[in-house]
Amino acid sequence: MTRFLTYRISMLAVFAISAGLLGYAYYSQFVLYLDPCPLCILQRVAFIIMALLALVAAIHNPGRTGRWGYSVLILAGAGWGVATAGRHLYIHHAAQAGEMVPSCGAGLGYMIEEHSLPNAIQMAFTGGGDCTLVDWTFLGLSMPAWTLVWYLLLAGFTLWATIRNA
Repeated sequence: MTRFLTYRISMLAVFAISAGLLGYAYYSQFVLYLDPCPLCILQRVAFIIMALLALVAAIHNPGRTGRWGYSVLILAGAGWGVATAGRHLYIHHAAQAGEMVPSCGAGLGYMIEEHSLPNAIQMAFTGGGDCTLVDWTFLGLSMPAWTLVWYLLLAGFTLWATIRNA
């Protein structure tokens, strides 16, 4: 009997969850009018990377070595998200503690236009300002806290699916 939760189905689940989370991020931006800060944009980039890689992995349905290759890349995307969300949460806590936090600066699009991509990313990671605002919570957790939870869950699920289907 074949297993229902194959690698392909697992990767489709990672894709669907990541796409759903991105959908909510855009809903919160365009319907709830919650403007994303540069760190929020970078967190979206991590979900985009994970979603696209998971979709390609599901379509390709590779063998054992390919599964590990895709999974390592998806885990790298999750690592990017964990680092970004962690920095965002640090800025939230520093601002709440009354510590001085550097300004987030201009929007990410403007920073990329005016500076190189690596410089724009560095500027976003040293940000504060709008990044200090906590204007959305669910069950007591801010949006960056929830993205951190989802990066960890999706990374764990990806690793589990890869090992299970090796």
